[in-house]
Amino acid sequence: MTARSIRGTAAATLATTVAITAAACSNPGSAGPGAAKDSAVVGIAYEPESLSPLLGYGKDGNSKIFDGLLAFDGAMRLKPALAVALPEVADDGLTYTYRLRKGVTFSDGKPFTAKDVVFTYRTILDKKTNNPNKTELDALKDVRAVGDDTVVFTLKYPYAAFAERTVLGIAPEHVAAKQDVNSGPFTTRPIGTGPYVLTGWSRGEKLSFKANPGHWGGAPAVKRFTMAVIKDDDVRATRLRAGDLDGAILPPNLAKGFKADGSRKTYEATTYDYRTVTLPTHNEVAGDTAVRRALDIAVDRRTMVDKILEGAGEPAYGPVPTASAWFAKGTERRHDLAGAKKILDEAGWKPGPDGIRVRNGVRAAFPLWYLSGDKLRQDHALAYASDARKAGLDIRTQAGTWEVIEPRMKDDAVLAGGGSPGDPDFDQYLLLKSTLGGDGFNNMARYDNPAVDRALEAGRRTDDKAARKAAYDTVQRELAKNPGYTFLTHIDHVYVVADRWDGLSTQVEPHDHGLASGPWWNVEDWKPKK
Repeated sequence: MTARSIRGTAAATLATTVAITAAACSNPGSAGPGAAKDSAVVGIAYEPESLSPLLGYGKDGNSKIFDGLLAFDGAMRLKPALAVALPEVADDGLTYTYRLRKGVTFSDGKPFTAKDVVFTYRTILDKKTNNPNKTELDALKDVRAVGDDTVVFTLKYPYAAFAERTVLGIAPEHVAAKQDVNSGPFTTRPIGTGPYVLTGWSRGEKLSFKANPGHWGGAPAVKRFTMAVIKDDDVRATRLRAGDLDGAILPPNLAKGFKADGSRKTYEATTYDYRTVTLPTHNEVAGDTAVRRALDIAVDRRTMVDKILEGAGEPAYGPVPTASAWFAKGTERRHDLAGAKKILDEAGWKPGPDGIRVRNGVRAAFPLWYLSGDKLRQDHALAYASDARKAGLDIRTQAGTWEVIEPRMKDDAVLAGGGSPGDPDFDQYLLLKSTLGGDGFNNMARYDNPAVDRALEAGRRTDDKAARKAAYDTVQRELAKNPGYTFLTHIDHVYVVADRWDGLSTQVEPHDHGLASGPWWNVEDWKPKK
């Protein structure tokens, strides 16, 4: 879990719609039934900090401006993109060879070659590059070009998920190498090989795109694509109903208001998107194993799903959803308030005069921060605090921006989010590895469990599926014994989209959704209905 995924804010968008034209943002009704058939709509809750893949944009694929060597299909299987085939992997798992597609050009007309791939990966790993996700490429030792159409990656150790890491977008060396990687114009005016070209970005208002007529996969039928920045759920629903927007991601309670609308369709995407409470190891209450275990069973996850998510989700017991083949069966935790009280009693946390427990003069209380303006996190935080109080634990909810929250993460709990469907290594390593405690938004709880550390290393360093399953089962079982996080729910994403195109579908989605996910993950393949 990276800075992008745990925060769920600026580095990637959380909610989006498909927008009709750049003018659609200020022209109510323009996305209605009479809208141009070759235009599609967008409204996003958060905009990215940068549009440069060198700084993390599009690292999980589906960027409309860039292509990766590989991409995910609708079933989240890897498929060739800028590469002509899946990589050739050496028997020792240390060498990955990619043959590149010939005749591909960037949107400025310059040719794409192996040198651009080498430049992209080496720049990301450069210490001077402010990419919060470079830990994800920790296994990469070197990348080199063999001629113009072959790239060879050499790893430090066999890393089972490496191919999934090569969906990140490729930047043009002839442009990006000539400027400051962290602040140059490429960060806001990017050039890529993707199906769309950015035509404008008005911060806080909209991002506008046009189809790339020279895209190697063919020119998209949807010629205009604009993302309007609309942070408020209610406003997004209102503008959708008014015809300003063709579609939107909406909370379930707002989405159900469109169920009877015959001109729109509702799409529900299963996800790895979870909400969790960090329990900081350095907090004398939240870091206590008995308190952690008590909270893990005092929380009523099913009620959160039913009441907060209105059924659009599942209880979460860790970063891996229960429906995943990687989930460790038997690690589900039932709601057991009496059991939670017993754990606390036996650990010496005794109820005080006001019902809040005390041990050795320490009151069982700590703050829980959530992101200001995020209604979903607020509702989860309030429900969690309410359940905790029934067990005699005083959790005080507080709202703040990330600038306020981040300096407090070492000692204060946070209502956080994350989730990535690519591989079990993606979330668990960054979330739980002890050496990443305090590394930005990785391992926010500073969780430290030697058995988990060993299992995480074992899981990423083998291709044997049975061995990997055993490793990640160990991680999940250890989390049940000493949960440094209280996982609450996995959240389904609900979208409402005008029924004007064929080809819409959803993928299994990550926490960071919006720009790349939703029914428009493959907008370049949409066709207007006849």
